[in-house]
Amino acid sequence: MEESYPRSKFKRVCVFCGSNSGNRKVFSDAAIQLGNELHFYSPILFLSIIFSKHLSFPYHERVLVKRNIDLVYGGGSVGLMGLISQRVYDGGCHVLGIIPKALMPIEPASTNALALQLLALLGPYNNNSFAMEISGETVGEVRIVSDMHERKAAMAHEADAFVALPGGYGTMEELLEMITWAQLGIHKKPVGLLNVDGYYNCLLALFDNGVQEGFIKPCARNIVVSAPSAKELMMKMEHYSPSHEDVAPHESWQMKQLGNYQGQENAE
Repeated sequence: MEESYPRSKFKRVCVFCGSNSGNRKVFSDAAIQLGNELHFYSPILFLSIIFSKHLSFPYHERVLVKRNIDLVYGGGSVGLMGLISQRVYDGGCHVLGIIPKALMPIEPASTNALALQLLALLGPYNNNSFAMEISGETVGEVRIVSDMHERKAAMAHEADAFVALPGGYGTMEELLEMITWAQLGIHKKPVGLLNVDGYYNCLLALFDNGVQEGFIKPCARNIVVSAPSAKELMMKMEHYSPSHEDVAPHESWQMKQLGNYQGQENAE
């Protein structure tokens, strides 16, 4: 009997990730696997289930129904952003890219999400020629906002949960802000860290040290849900329940401020 998943309690998940693919294929694989966890599989894989005894697909690629979750992300088609957005989009789920006007790109005609995906599947490649490409072309619906602050507020409003893939300063800053907002009581949504091949081990150790040194409360440490695989992470997040005390009551925050950006372009 083929594996199936119960319907997720999340309608939309916000994914923070790098505009680079990293130097190892394991990071690209993780982005694709997370995309697979979010969407329904294509008809081709549906046929693979019917004729599974006659096909050579690995078992994990013969799962029909996973979680039908829409994606919210930072826009763009380069790096890990491009891989996961294209994967979810091709799987039939809605993709919303929220991007500041200043980062709206002009991408070389020879570069697109499919080409980047194929290159990533082949292994590490030289990103130097794309050093100036922060976003690339967006995938799915695009919402342009005025700045980075508005971007994060809009992403937080639209999503039911947050996941951080490996990334650089920007990814870590977005992750830490969502952790901080949870601690403050601004939201009660799960914050997941996909710790691919131990990429975030040092960051998690820093959090543990913060607890040991008295700067992070032990219950607040549990805000961060981490796992080495997308499947395990999504399962943990589905069962997440806040155990920390909010710094301020959730109701005291003016949450409507996070909802002022839908269908609105404030960029001048």
